[in-house]
Amino acid sequence: MKKVWFITGASKGLGLSLVHQLLKAGQSVAATSRNINELKKAVNNNTEKFLPLAVNLADEKSVEDAIQATIAKFERVDVVINNAGYGIGGSIEELTDAETRNSFDVNVFGTINVIRAVSPHLRAQRAGHIINIASIAGIAGATGWAVYSAAKAAVIALSEVSADDLKEFGVKVTVVAPGAFRTSFLTPDSLILATNPIAEYEEVRAIHQKYLKMDGQQIGDPEKAAAAMISLASMPNPPVHLLLGKDAFQRANSKIDALTKEFNDWKAITISTDLDN
Repeated sequence: MKKVWFITGASKGLGLSLVHQLLKAGQSVAATSRNINELKKAVNNNTEKFLPLAVNLADEKSVEDAIQATIAKFERVDVVINNAGYGIGGSIEELTDAETRNSFDVNVFGTINVIRAVSPHLRAQRAGHIINIASIAGIAGATGWAVYSAAKAAVIALSEVSADDLKEFGVKVTVVAPGAFRTSFLTPDSLILATNPIAEYEEVRAIHQKYLKMDGQQIGDPEKAAAAMISLASMPNPPVHLLLGKDAFQRANSKIDALTKEFNDWKAITISTDLDN
């Protein structure tokens, strides 16, 4: 079925794979980037089915204008994919307030701004699907990525509750938690590291070097990931949570096992705080 798609962070990585596949399938796509010229060059499609938009996701007015432009051109929005985001590495004390807040502006508040702007339209048409791209780091974080993990955990939590909030209007919400995919995510275009590293954090530095060496070696295929996400929109009962990649599956289940053990190990203290004890 033909749908109208709104995709953020579309000039590279999974976002670009999504746009290419959707346009090839004859879908209508509004795609956003901070740099519209970079977006146009990457997509290289001048048909009426493609609407490139320059958007600052941290600016609520910029996001609202983009949604309105999409509806003005295509008359509706059916599927929203909040894909924009970037990685940030460093311990909390190494990252400045500005670095931390900028990360949340894009990774969290950008997603919130899009949901806020598009929800009235999806409610009115009593249909739609919001797909938020988080990360396995939001479920099972790794040393040296505290702020990134916190941002992606926030995306997962807000997606879970949004799914409940919007279901009475026929609007579905899915949060996708990918593992490592062979995109530009580990390059300076999509990843920043603390500008003021502290020498004592030796393990953090070692972990960062390990991740940087993975660039170009990730096991995940971004084209397959894009196809999997696109398939969600045609499902009558899509999942609220979707892991992508064997590594994501393994990390998530290891976290579940670890949490279950820890909760049970400390059960006595946990239940001792109730009034009836």
